[in-house]
Amino acid sequence: MQCDYYDAALCRSCALLPVPYPDQLTAKQERARAAVGEHEGLTWLAPVPSAEHGFRNKAKLAVAGTRDDPTLGILDRAGRGTDLRGCPLHTPGIVAALPELAAFVARAGLTPYDVPTRRGELKYLLVTEGDGLMVRFVLRSTEALARIRKHLPSLLDALGAGTVVSVNVQPEHKAVLEGTREIPLVGEALAMPLGDVVLHLRPQSFFQTNTEVARALYADARAWTADLDVASVWDLYCGVGGFALHVARPGVEVLGVEISGEAVASALLSRDEAGLRDVRFQAGDAVAFAQAARVSPDLVVVNPPRRGIGELAAWLEASRVGRVLYSSCNATTLAKDLAVMSSFVPRQARVFDMFPHTEHFETLVLLERR
Repeated sequence: MQCDYYDAALCRSCALLPVPYPDQLTAKQERARAAVGEHEGLTWLAPVPSAEHGFRNKAKLAVAGTRDDPTLGILDRAGRGTDLRGCPLHTPGIVAALPELAAFVARAGLTPYDVPTRRGELKYLLVTEGDGLMVRFVLRSTEALARIRKHLPSLLDALGAGTVVSVNVQPEHKAVLEGTREIPLVGEALAMPLGDVVLHLRPQSFFQTNTEVARALYADARAWTADLDVASVWDLYCGVGGFALHVARPGVEVLGVEISGEAVASALLSRDEAGLRDVRFQAGDAVAFAQAARVSPDLVVVNPPRRGIGELAAWLEASRVGRVLYSSCNATTLAKDLAVMSSFVPRQARVFDMFPHTEHFETLVLLERR
């Protein structure tokens, strides 16, 4: 992939860009195999590659410069902005929207937040593409809210149907992307079609940044579990319900647990639209939920943060759970968790390259109790 920003040393987020993409994929496969280990009967499927550009469905853009000439991109160590509107990673819809959003910043009089002086209002623009766009303005206060509302019709005309807009308030001067307060302005959730399952993303809910590879990940989760003799499934760290809604089938009770209330609200919206009566979601800590439960399901799906499943690994080892489907974004913590779960044997595994040109990737492993 050609990137002028990388060549000019303006952005080095894609640290592996000089490495040919097939070599990147091979190295990730080797790391995943080392993390899972060698096991008799374990089948490794071919890695799922990504497009090398135009795949990233979410832009997290620090805003700097002036309101008449803002930069949308990253900040250097001194707090100065580097404009990355032409970043080749972003999906076409996001690339097309960024000039319109820069113009809106000027039109609505949104002064970019200046880190060195701690002045200004607009800190970040968060843009996600699904079936339309979700735009979130991260502001220091609500001072500019009236101006955003006033000029919003022109932005909606430019961005088109299906646009969801909100304001997030993050008043603190520290490296925190967003605050807890979200003010909806237009729309409730962004539709994210994934074949026969449509997820709905509310503003503060998480979704994988690579839609095509996520579609393949969920498809494999469905295929790998379709013939398993299970009557109950827990999807822990369920997020917006991607795994739960894909493994759901008649006669199987599915429960998703997620600490984010916004993510649970998104999952419920998707479930209701799909008419999946045997799928439930609830907000709560996944580890605490499992440890307090009086029964164990037949299958547990886990898709934890980079830190892994922690105490949940020991709970799984001591439980009566027969199978685990583990989706990991960190090979190191995956290896650590699997070492604790010594009663489980990996039966099937695959690498999904969600993040080309970086060291990061997703590994899906189906485990079965010995």
